[in-house]
Amino acid sequence: MEAYRDIGLIILRLGIGASMLLFHGYGKITGGPAVWGKLGASMSIIGIDFLPVFWGFMAAFAESVCSALIMLGILFRPSSLLLACTMFIAVVKHLTMLPGTPGAGWSGASHAIELFVVYMGLFFLGPGRFIVTIKK
Repeated sequence: MEAYRDIGLIILRLGIGASMLLFHGYGKITGGPAVWGKLGASMSIIGIDFLPVFWGFMAAFAESVCSALIMLGILFRPSSLLLACTMFIAVVKHLTMLPGTPGAGWSGASHAIELFVVYMGLFFLGPGRFIVTIKK
């Protein structure tokens, strides 16, 4: 039965990792400082309004590089946690948008909520048996 758990984890890791990397992370990480600054400005909703380019880069890094690391099973828990934190900010951002704005409210936040739950679940489960190992 443990094999089923590991197969389920690799399916989840590859599916969620590839989806986040391709549909969300790639465009943000390649967007450069202009995109990072706009993205990082979201941190002001929790009172952090300094270094928006840095925070935007960190979100782009999480959605791209950490997604790739999750797929490989390398630095799995830190990557899952960074992605969960990024999704938490996305949830708060959607919930604090003015009503009537596209993406505002619970329906706008639902995707980020779902991903937050997935990344927290992965954080606690671990990567499973099928990981890439780096030999010295």
